[in-house]
Amino acid sequence: MFDDYLTWKPFFDIAPMLLDDCRAVSDLHGQRFARQWGDGEIASLLMQPGVFGFCAFQTNAFFSRPLGGFALSREAAGEAEILTIGVAEKVGRSGLGWRLMQAALREATVRGVETMFLEVEENNVAAVGLYRRLGFEQVARRPAYYAAADGTRSAALVMRRDLR
Repeated sequence: MFDDYLTWKPFFDIAPMLLDDCRAVSDLHGQRFARQWGDGEIASLLMQPGVFGFCAFQTNAFFSRPLGGFALSREAAGEAEILTIGVAEKVGRSGLGWRLMQAALREATVRGVETMFLEVEENNVAAVGLYRRLGFEQVARRPAYYAAADGTRSAALVMRRDLR
């Protein structure tokens, strides 16, 4: 029994993002990005036509449903973009980012989207690798696009995947 406790792993369900999730999404966003998006910003986006998102909630927690990750996207005129995606550090490299991206790609396909875009910091090796494994290809590079807390700047890679 004790050995089972030592090998316990969290399990997550992927669910559509709701307005009630915006505070938790904002908190996690602030842990993962230099500039936190407030819950009002996220709610405002989520209420716009064409915007959709997903949350990964832990299902085997004892007293709550902790947020393990999120993805927020927007579609218009046959194209979609990942606005932001984040996975909690403690569950990084667990496949949660893959699952959130798959949910966003499926929803975009259902909505008739032909092409999905995203921007990623060029130095974020794990994310760039994930997006490449998902079939995204670099189509542009924006120098000095992202600003870190210490004032340094890094490039953004613009990536694209055809869905049809």
